Amino acid sequence: MDNLIAVAAALLYFLAIATIVPGLVQQTGIKAKTVFVSALLALVFHAWLLSDLILKVSGQNMSILNVASLISFIIALVMSLAMLKTRIWFLLPVIYSFSAINLSAATFLPTTFITHLENDPKLLVHISLALFSYSTLSIGALYALQLAWLDLKLKAKKALVINPNLPPLMMVERQLFKIILIGNTLLTGTLLTGFIFVQDMFVQGKAHKAILSFVAWIIYSVLLWGHYQKGWRGRKVTYFAVAGATLLTLAYFGSRLVQEIILT
Repeated sequence: MDNLIAVAAALLYFLAIATIVPGLVQQTGIKAKTVFVSALLALVFHAWLLSDLILKVSGQNMSILNVASLISFIIALVMSLAMLKTRIWFLLPVIYSFSAINLSAATFLPTTFITHLENDPKLLVHISLALFSYSTLSIGALYALQLAWLDLKLKAKKALVINPNLPPLMMVERQLFKIILIGNTLLTGTLLTGFIFVQDMFVQGKAHKAILSFVAWIIYSVLLWGHYQKGWRGRKVTYFAVAGATLLTLAYFGSRLVQEIILT
């Protein structure tokens, strides 16, 4: 059953992608309703699949592939809703592709990492903040890459041939810093709840998570300060945003990738 759900969700994600890409390539109108309905149905199947994969009688299976699929779901859901208000067509094919790949991997390459969050609500709060902060700042990294690409087009004097489906540069920049501000606030909550609620946060094998997350928090904080106080923009913004997201990826997935995938 899970296999059929995964295939259905992946096909719907790719239908949404197939509706978007021709408009980006040919600079024609994109059928937003078709994209939204396809993505919405894919998200329903994705959520159904996650409930089967994660919620077990013996606890919650928070394996690395399940967590990656959950994060992909959060990002796809947020960006699908954002589609209704802003032109994010450039980002959606990337987001939906990762969602389809991650849910397929979680289904067809199952791994197990059972937790018991129902017995530890404080840990549940910490993990929830971590998931949402990482998802938000990953979206920020995608916005930063889009910003860099649009800026490159403008500097190459190709402003007149930029696809009308793409958003204005200044709007992307404003949205980027709103996203990073929200994400860094959530990351602050993640770190604080980790220090308060997680007893073994600095034991061997886990300390790197806290250290890398804290370094990422510093990078995002410096970026926000530099933008609002010094007017930073352009490549520097992209470097900081991508560096922060990379550190968080290493923090959240680095050791788990080795333990669950490479060494098994």
